[in-house]
Amino acid sequence: MSTRVAPLAPRLQRLAPPAHNHRIRARSSLLPLLLLFGLLKLLLQSALTLLSVHAGYGIHRDELYYLLCGDRLALGYVDQPPLVALQARAAELLFGYHHLVLFRLLPAFAGALTLMLTGLLATAMGGTRRAAALAMLFVLTVPVFLATQGMLSMNAWEPVFWMSMVLAMLHLHAAPGATRWWVLLGLSAGLGVENKVSIVFFIGALLLAWLATPERRLLRTPGFGLAVGITVLLALPNLYWQWAHGFPTWEWLRDVQHSDKDTVLTLAEVLKEQVLMLSPFNLFVWLPGAAWLLLAPTARPWRAAGWLYVFFLVIMITLHAKDYYIAPIYPLLFSAGAVFWTRYAAGSRVRTATLVGYAALATFAVCLTAPLAVPVLSPPQFIRYRQVLGVAPVESEQHPGTTFPEFFGDHLGWEDLAGAVARVYRALPPQEQKQTGIIAGNYGQASALNVLGRPLGLPVTISGHQNYWLWGPHGYSGREMIVVTSQPLDAVGSLYRSCAVMDRQTSPYTMPWEQRWIFLCRDRVEPYATSWDALKLYR
Repeated sequence: MSTRVAPLAPRLQRLAPPAHNHRIRARSSLLPLLLLFGLLKLLLQSALTLLSVHAGYGIHRDELYYLLCGDRLALGYVDQPPLVALQARAAELLFGYHHLVLFRLLPAFAGALTLMLTGLLATAMGGTRRAAALAMLFVLTVPVFLATQGMLSMNAWEPVFWMSMVLAMLHLHAAPGATRWWVLLGLSAGLGVENKVSIVFFIGALLLAWLATPERRLLRTPGFGLAVGITVLLALPNLYWQWAHGFPTWEWLRDVQHSDKDTVLTLAEVLKEQVLMLSPFNLFVWLPGAAWLLLAPTARPWRAAGWLYVFFLVIMITLHAKDYYIAPIYPLLFSAGAVFWTRYAAGSRVRTATLVGYAALATFAVCLTAPLAVPVLSPPQFIRYRQVLGVAPVESEQHPGTTFPEFFGDHLGWEDLAGAVARVYRALPPQEQKQTGIIAGNYGQASALNVLGRPLGLPVTISGHQNYWLWGPHGYSGREMIVVTSQPLDAVGSLYRSCAVMDRQTSPYTMPWEQRWIFLCRDRVEPYATSWDALKLYR
């Protein structure tokens, strides 16, 4: 009998499914869930944009600036790497900027990818499909992500690159020789550098986390060298641009650091803002997630991910970074928290019911917290709503007290500005129009006039602010200029032989530097060709 059974053994081994088939089935069963949450994110962001437009808000000043950068594609810019300009250019070519729901599909797509990566992180830490769903649900409700992934910006894509790195980091614990994870790590880091320079501090925190744990063994593998090589290769174009232009981004960061532009928050304020921007209702998910990663024996394989958060938080606090600069790391903690709570609730109907109820509460809370993060209420309605809740958000930049947050105000007034300047320009005789240029005090004003003023027949607007200074005076001598500025007549009039007030734009809902004067000035005392260096403003 044994002689008959023995030949069958190899056949049975061949018929048995490979061990990795279980992992393939697990991933395929997770895919519909990931796609569902990705679709929900797209629909939610589109709905919020529609509500914002209905409430009277338009395109954001930064979106206008990125459109101009997209028109002048380069390997770098003073205040950002090139990817956001490519994103703006693609959005304009595909959809135009007039229909904001379509224009903002790319950042909404980044939000969908962030959710899907959150689900993958949960399963990478041993979580079930239920844990993945719970993690994605809570990240879907985070106010700061509703804001940053609701407009075209660098911030929308940060969590995508950061969490892709974390996903590779988690998988490399069990498979240090897996080339695909090292390639993902290098690609994410390199593209992240081309998206926003703050990822450099995240990469530094990741290296510190590996050095502080047994994962330091990964630094001695060939894969680590491969990841570094890919990162450097992808970062080279912007590094070359920086070198060729005298490292203007470093100059900009240094000038901001030594100015009084940004608000310096205390440690207590930073921690408070973390709770608020993630929604107080979500505190009991991400905070236990951090504790689980750092302390629980069951989380030992992913301990480095916990230290990654600690090191990054310390770095950001030490550098007095804006509170929302920390936000892209939190999908990791939501994933860890979801794994912790689903394990805790497993086998108990009471605990499971409590967890489901808490998830439902957090979902309902979106209706309460979203209006504080996304401009979906008209300015008067928002002010009343905030007063009812008793919430006074901390501004990230220094300015006299206002009743309206800067982020919301930066969506207002740009069409009015373009229309006002167009009226001044058209009132000039045709021969005079040919020699008249426009100069604006900051990149928001200049970009609004260049984008929204183009259909109105306005000439190119110049400025000394940010990358506009590198673009130069466009051949203007200063013989006749329409000047848009927050500076009073006395300050501007000293630069020209004559200046006349043509209009004054004020609003209780815009920042002090957007309470604008529009002057018509003639015969600049010192032509732009010889005084352009003095107009440089990297801040």
